Amino acid sequence: MTSGHETARDVMSTGAECIGAHETLDRAAQMMRSHGVGALPVCGPDERVTGIITDRDIVVKCVAAGHDPSQVTAGELATGLVWVSADTSVEEALARMEEHRIKRLPVMDGDRIVGMISEADLAKHLPDDQLAEFVHRVYGGG
Repeated sequence: MTSGHETARDVMSTGAECIGAHETLDRAAQMMRSHGVGALPVCGPDERVTGIITDRDIVVKCVAAGHDPSQVTAGELATGLVWVSADTSVEEALARMEEHRIKRLPVMDGDRIVGMISEADLAKHLPDDQLAEFVHRVYGGG
């Protein structure tokens, strides 16, 4: 287990950049490539996070479905937002990810996104047995 005192802020990657809900999926893909990430938070006109979009969403829900990524917006594909506050314990963040079977978790400070927790972040901070259990629960549904 982690020390019990670590928070989401301690393990997250900072600098999560939002894509506007009005932006197209080809723009989202370009942003993902330039930032080296596989997911982006989606923000409305008020800069509040309204959902998240992943590289897999773009491929499966747009391209493979025969849609043009230059004609579909991030807001149209954004999935429901599961998030934690920056002061949430790492254990609670893990529990949220396992419960919702998600691999990326936005970290919020008030109504602003301050970072994202990904599997890579967890791999750096969790003991091997705890990481293995997380992977089993998220991917295997156990």
